[in-house]
Amino acid sequence: IFHTLGILARMIIQGRPPVTNLYSSAVVVGWGIVALGLLLHRLFPNKIGLLVSAISGWITLIIAHHLSLHGDTLEMMQAVLDSNFWLATHVIIITLGYSGTFLAGALGIAYVLMNGFKKTIGSINQSLYKMCFGIICFSLLFSFIGTVLGGIWADQSWGRFWGWDPKENGALLIVIWNAIILHARLDGTIHERGFMCAAIFGN
Repeated sequence: IFHTLGILARMIIQGRPPVTNLYSSAVVVGWGIVALGLLLHRLFPNKIGLLVSAISGWITLIIAHHLSLHGDTLEMMQAVLDSNFWLATHVIIITLGYSGTFLAGALGIAYVLMNGFKKTIGSINQSLYKMCFGIICFSLLFSFIGTVLGGIWADQSWGRFWGWDPKENGALLIVIWNAIILHARLDGTIHERGFMCAAIFGN
C-alpha cells in the first residue's frame, strides 16, 4: 500500500506517468500483473489466475521495495527523455508487455508445481494453458508495439532508431521469445507442457 501511495504522490508531484525509473516501473509491472489477473478471473473463474497474479504482484512489490533502498526514487530525468507523451505511450505499453510476460512465466511455474506434487485434473491444466496462451499473445502485442514506439522516441531524441543498448536488446529478446513460443505452438513443435516451460524461460 505504501509503495502504491508513494507512486500516486510522485505522479502528482512530477506531473508525469509513474515509469521514470526502475523503482516506479517495478510497481507499475505489479499493477499490470494484478490487472491482468483480474481479467483472467473474469474469463476463467477458477481462482488460479487470481492467486498466481496476486503472488506475482507481491513479488514485484518486494523487488520495488529493495530498489527503493538504493537511492533517490524521485530524481530528475534527462532533458532528452523528459516527454510525458512518450512516457505515457511507449513506457506504459512496453511495461504492460513485461507484466504479461512475467505473469505467463508465473502461470507456467504454477502449472509445473501443480503437476509435480500431484496428478492435476486435466481441466485445470487446460485452463492454465489457455490463460498462459492468452497472456503471451497479449505480451507479444504490447511488447512489440512498445519496442517500435521506443525506437521512434529514440529517433526523435538521438537521431537513431536502434542503438543496440541493453534496454533495446532486452525488449527485442522479449518480443522474439514470445514470438518463438507462439510459432512453436502453432507448428506443433511444442505442446501443453513444453509451452508452459517455455513461458517460464521467458521470465
